[in-house]
Amino acid sequence: MTRFSDVHRGMFDLFLDDRSFPMIHYVTPDLCDAYPELVQVVEPMFSNFGGRDSFGGEIVTIKCFEDNSLVKEQADQPGAGKVLVVDGGGSLRRALLGDMIAEKAAKNGWEGLVIYGCVRDVDVLAQTDLGVQALAPHPMKTDKRGIGDLNVVVTFAGVTFRPGEYIYADNNGVIVSPSPLKMPE
Repeated sequence: MTRFSDVHRGMFDLFLDDRSFPMIHYVTPDLCDAYPELVQVVEPMFSNFGGRDSFGGEIVTIKCFEDNSLVKEQADQPGAGKVLVVDGGGSLRRALLGDMIAEKAAKNGWEGLVIYGCVRDVDVLAQTDLGVQALAPHPMKTDKRGIGDLNVVVTFAGVTFRPGEYIYADNNGVIVSPSPLKMPE
């Protein structure tokens, strides 16, 4: 005998999956042209490591240094419509994101991460349905000391990032806006 849960499990899982909603393709030059008075352009130091070429959403911030404990915690939280902005102090000595945390973030609906620091497992990151912009790859993992701050104002790359504002990224660059932006027609 077939149970209701067996028949409808796939439909129910699809309903719960944040990825079932259409993904918006952002083009930062078009957003800059349409909203020049609103956007701030982040200094061009980031490279795309994720499986999504473009992503955007509401900013959630983390400030940490060579310790990705908070990044891991936030990846476990629902993140639909949100981008995790990580101020890692620009460290090029440890990776703040790897394949396991990235896969958790994607599973929980995060749009992407912008990391002022390094990432690792870049071949897997490139296949993960998640936007990832970071400074460089680095094979060394971080220490787990549980040190860092969540949802604080952070400044790097010439821009101040405030929780609740919006960030958009593609292969052209990264921009920030105090309010959500709509792609021009």
